[in-house]
Amino acid sequence: MSNEILSKVLDGLRTKINDFNYKNWFQNLNWSYEEPNRVIVKVPSRFARDWLIDHYLELIKFEFFRLTEKEHQLVFKIDRNTNKTLELFPEPGQSEKTDTDAPALPATPVAVQQPVLNNSRAISDLGFNPKYRFDNYVVGQSNQFVHAACQSVACQPARSYNPMFVYGGVGLGKTHLLNAMGLECLKKYPNWRVIYITGEKFTNEVISSIRYGKGYELRKRFRENCDMLLIDDIQFIAGKERTMEEFFHTFNTLYEARKQIVMSSDQLPKNIPNLEERLRSRFSWGLMADIQTPDFETRMAILRKKSEDDNILLPDDVCSFVASHVLNNVRDLEGALVRISAFASLAKLPITLDLAKEVLKNIYTDIKPRLSVEGIQNKVADFYNLKISDLKSKRRHKNLAVPRQIAMYLCKTHLGVSFPEIGHKFGGKDHTTVMHAVKKISKCIDSDSATKADIQNLEKILGVE
Repeated sequence: MSNEILSKVLDGLRTKINDFNYKNWFQNLNWSYEEPNRVIVKVPSRFARDWLIDHYLELIKFEFFRLTEKEHQLVFKIDRNTNKTLELFPEPGQSEKTDTDAPALPATPVAVQQPVLNNSRAISDLGFNPKYRFDNYVVGQSNQFVHAACQSVACQPARSYNPMFVYGGVGLGKTHLLNAMGLECLKKYPNWRVIYITGEKFTNEVISSIRYGKGYELRKRFRENCDMLLIDDIQFIAGKERTMEEFFHTFNTLYEARKQIVMSSDQLPKNIPNLEERLRSRFSWGLMADIQTPDFETRMAILRKKSEDDNILLPDDVCSFVASHVLNNVRDLEGALVRISAFASLAKLPITLDLAKEVLKNIYTDIKPRLSVEGIQNKVADFYNLKISDLKSKRRHKNLAVPRQIAMYLCKTHLGVSFPEIGHKFGGKDHTTVMHAVKKISKCIDSDSATKADIQNLEKILGVE
């Protein structure tokens, strides 16, 4: 019976998780019942355990509850012998599998030793921004995957993922990550020849080498005297025939010599216009990792980090306001904070919510307020002519219970808030009560047209159709 339940849980997860994530995180885990309602899940690494807990624990628990109507305790245990579908991110200090065909990490002659890392000017001379490091990169759900992948490449270059292609919209932190990779690599391998360059600058160097007949020097620098090539905004070389030709041969030379290549772009290789097919194909050989738009919590953390670094006294309500209205990217977030801080400083005023609204009113007028648990409670209470205290009360009359369950369902569906947190917001309800409510309303949508109509109307009111 227990094996049947586990099988059904996995089938349920497979329908709710895309194929790539299911194959990576679930396909080869070892599941077993230790005792009734206590499940042991063996995972291959600490990283896999933490990722599953952070991203899928609530979903797994819900699947068990949906099938058995009983709360299950899940215990994740690290078992190095657990099969892995993909070698995603070797943990720091973890020894790799021996590869008899793979050469050792390339050694760089002492004669070309890099400047020491504690010399900011020397680092800048290499093309790096010393402010862009892993330790000051704010990590959230939107960038956790790419951050972990970049750390893996920086610690074990030319072994983890080669080439690596990082893509994402403007201002999401691609340049920060590439800089951080180079700095981390130099910290671990100070004799390595690491080159960071933008696609535009690489193009200019190709043009200069043609103009002044220095093609040999260009090829020597990028093909012979390079152990790691980090090229930012690679899409800039598209449509420039001589530059694409030069980079094609540079890529081949470095790849065949087992040197690390990392590229970034604002879009996938297949979507870069005017890019040669042979380059498009090569860019897709290795790991492609995207940076997504940061969620509300990550935007809050970014603002907190920036305000601490710049010694800006940022009240909680101002931080929340900016994070709720500046949604697109990190650069806009930091720009809004700088704008508010500068205005307050010049006007000799403290930073307040009213001041922030005044400063940003002409820039972010069309952004909708962020949906919240409280917002959903307000709209549901208005819709059913109830008080918010009714939704939070312990009374079980049908006229109160159904709206309360619908509000809980909307919070879980559209906010992704955890069951315990929803329970806390609804007057301290137990998380199993919330799970039951979500399950019940999910069934009612298919069987009760009145409930379905109410939810659709509420979703229109909330703007989440």
